[in-house]
Amino acid sequence: MAEPATVFEPTDDDALNRAVAEARAQLAAGPTIPLADVVRWLDSWGTPDELPAPPWK
Repeated sequence: MAEPATVFEPTDDDALNRAVAEARAQLAAGPTIPLADVVRWLDSWGTPDELPAPPWK
């Protein structure tokens, strides 16, 4: 019997292409949080100087 696909192995190229197109459209249409801001926030977790969540831009 063949191994079942995992969530990390897309089996439907059309669905994957639609999901990527939707994500790109959402990114182009709305606010985002810059990756550097998210990294800085996550790096502060568990420290005495923990930062608040970064705002949308």
